[in-house]
Amino acid sequence: MMKNILKKGLVLLCASAMLAGSAFSAFAASDGDKYLSLGADLSDSEKSTVLKLLGVDGDELDQYTVLTVTNDEEHKYLDDYISQDQIGTMALSSVLVEKTEEGSGLNVETYNISYCTKGMYANALTTAGVTDANVTVAGPYEISGTAALIGAAKAFSESKGVSVDEKALDSALDEMITTGDLEEALDADPESVESLIAELKKEVAEGNIDLSDTDAVRQTIEELASKYNIQLTSDQLQKIIDLLEKISNLDLNIDNLSQQVQNLTNKLEDMGVTTEQAKSWFQKFLDWLRSLLS
Repeated sequence: MMKNILKKGLVLLCASAMLAGSAFSAFAASDGDKYLSLGADLSDSEKSTVLKLLGVDGDELDQYTVLTVTNDEEHKYLDDYISQDQIGTMALSSVLVEKTEEGSGLNVETYNISYCTKGMYANALTTAGVTDANVTVAGPYEISGTAALIGAAKAFSESKGVSVDEKALDSALDEMITTGDLEEALDADPESVESLIAELKKEVAEGNIDLSDTDAVRQTIEELASKYNIQLTSDQLQKIIDLLEKISNLDLNIDNLSQQVQNLTNKLEDMGVTTEQAKSWFQKFLDWLRSLLS
């Protein structure tokens, strides 16, 4: 019970971190590739700590587009997923987004983030439409980091000169909370859970999963989960199905999803699952899916 309470508290703090960029109060317009989102309630000392962790010189903020996010904005995006008490009254999370060359993919680093993993960020940011960027998330002290996803998505949208896709952002936040809950509940490596979600998203985006056939979808998820030695309860299966249905309405980039799957496959290889084993299983899985749809 205490573990769950602590975890939920961390989710809220994570959520605060992701929201770090939602208030578009731009202090300075830089050369267009460095975007800094800061929690509005950081004290001077906390701000100094965060900037140091992000590798930002406080005397050179004019080289960045600086955004802030308020606690009201945290509630706007997070109330559907986390209790108001857990969200609290302080916006502290911060994120640095630096655009990189096209095709370079996402690179995520975290400091003082205790709940959200780098893989969770990368997966959810891909869903939110963030591509080709270095994303660094930091808290003034140990926080969960959930809100940083929103800060990163907002900052990236600002860098592209477009409005944030609210549906994509909501789906990304839903994905992060769902993934975090699964990682907490399952006896599995976080990378395995993140790989499961990433591959399922890719299959949905490619039209290989018919979400109108609930029984087939459940079987597909269970088959893929077995690749990572994950056993899901009925409730967990349903949460994943609900998430996939939401994601299916987004215009996801197949290349970005494929790259994310490959990145996670590389991590699994480092854990002892060879690339050839992963590719062999995945090909069998695709063949089996095609047999269902033929």
